[in-house]
Amino acid sequence: MVNYSDSIVALVPALVAIVLAIVTRKVVISLGVGILIGALLLHRFNPIDTAVYLGKNIFSLFWADGALNEWNVLLLVFLLLLGVLSTLIQTSGGAHAFGEWATTHVKTARGARLAAFGLGILIFIDDYFNSLAVGNVSRPLTDRRGVSRAKLAYIIDSTAAPVCVISPLSSWGAFIISIIAGILTTHSITDYSAFSAFMMIVPLNFYAIFALLLTLYIAYTGIAVGPMRTHELRALQGELFDANKGTPMGMAEEVKEHDGGKVRDLVVPIVVLVIATVTALLWTGAQALAADGRSFTLIGAFEATDVTRSLVSGVVISLVVAFLMMIGRKIPARDYRISIWAGMKSMWPAVVILLFAWTIIAVIGDMKTGDYLASFVSKSIPASYLPFLLFLIASIMAFSTGTSWGTFGIMLPIGADLIMAVDPSLLLPTLAAVLAGSVFGDHCSPISDTTILSSTGAGSHHIDHVTTQLPYALIGAAVSAIGYLILGVTGSSVFGFIGALITFVIFVVMLHVLSRRGEVPSQLRSE
Repeated sequence: MVNYSDSIVALVPALVAIVLAIVTRKVVISLGVGILIGALLLHRFNPIDTAVYLGKNIFSLFWADGALNEWNVLLLVFLLLLGVLSTLIQTSGGAHAFGEWATTHVKTARGARLAAFGLGILIFIDDYFNSLAVGNVSRPLTDRRGVSRAKLAYIIDSTAAPVCVISPLSSWGAFIISIIAGILTTHSITDYSAFSAFMMIVPLNFYAIFALLLTLYIAYTGIAVGPMRTHELRALQGELFDANKGTPMGMAEEVKEHDGGKVRDLVVPIVVLVIATVTALLWTGAQALAADGRSFTLIGAFEATDVTRSLVSGVVISLVVAFLMMIGRKIPARDYRISIWAGMKSMWPAVVILLFAWTIIAVIGDMKTGDYLASFVSKSIPASYLPFLLFLIASIMAFSTGTSWGTFGIMLPIGADLIMAVDPSLLLPTLAAVLAGSVFGDHCSPISDTTILSSTGAGSHHIDHVTTQLPYALIGAAVSAIGYLILGVTGSSVFGFIGALITFVIFVVMLHVLSRRGEVPSQLRSE
């Protein structure tokens, strides 16, 4: 294969896929074109080598290193089973009952938005789980209160990753802590532990913090900026439909909702899903620690846990509970079959997009896109600019590759090496900038799996979610970029605290500007 690590050609497949997806709104076709172009470039447009390469990549999605690719396969199984759980709740009448209950207890669109935001904060264990669980619980409520699916997708996406990246008890936190531990060992840093370093980085992760604060502000005020206003107005008129298909996204129109459903038919399976998944995360983590001869710790368990096995275990247990709750309801076997099939069909678009997204991520990796972007940084750059520059580079890398975790793995060690060579006192601000940039880039990328799952959970058209979320994300990113410039100059001492405070003041000013420039649909002004 051709090595493009020192050529701008490394950006071509990612840029083609992203631009086509935004222009054509055909995500699968756009990803397919990006994959094909990348494969051809890697093999000098040799059709046979290209076909063999693509075949191996597609096969490796399911079978790799002589064994089942459990991460991918189990995640797809989880998606399909979650779709089944959603339609079973619909069949039981639980979704309808919850909607009736919500009509009585949550009387405004503001209340519906804040409820979705609160759920996004509470479910901090894993972003995949967060995106899908919060979407399935919140969608009946937001639909009834005239909140657009695009606004719900924004709330879900803007709480999922930002919460996970600052929580040490999440799969993200454990992954980041493990990378930090390696960095500290490499540079012989013993002043603090990896966990302590992570906790000190949290208040410096400007994008995650500002994204959460901005989402709370938007949920409370209902301000609509850019394309979001169109979707909000349509939702107020009852138009909750996918523009391409003409049917409600994430819903199965052929599923029959039976009478006699109770709120508990929705709440109990979801609560069981949360409890069972968290328990499975701790159980698989404890097993991994025991296999390595290590004693159990909460952080250690989350670091070593098997996320996809835990997700599947949680949804299977929840499905069993949902079935048991429906016993005695005199629901025909045919309705069960229809519900199960419809549930899997409702998740099929997300499954296909994920398969294509994983394939293009592999192609982008072979194109050395990350190495090319990282090469922009050199040791000749003044240390005070490194947090800012690394934030920008991590943003571009995550946007282009569609993966924040992959960007963490590449850019955290690179950033640490660079800053340790010029100004070790800026290590933590630099790592924070990389984490923030990675989340921002992944947050906005149309080929990101978390972006895909957020739109799936909300039942929103995927590209609608990408385009409506972007203005809000850019506000958080702009303030964060200014913050890292200030932080680089002031350092991580007392002056660093002053720099963070100045950044927060800038954020408040941005909110004031947003409140004057943004619009709240007139029907929502009386909330």
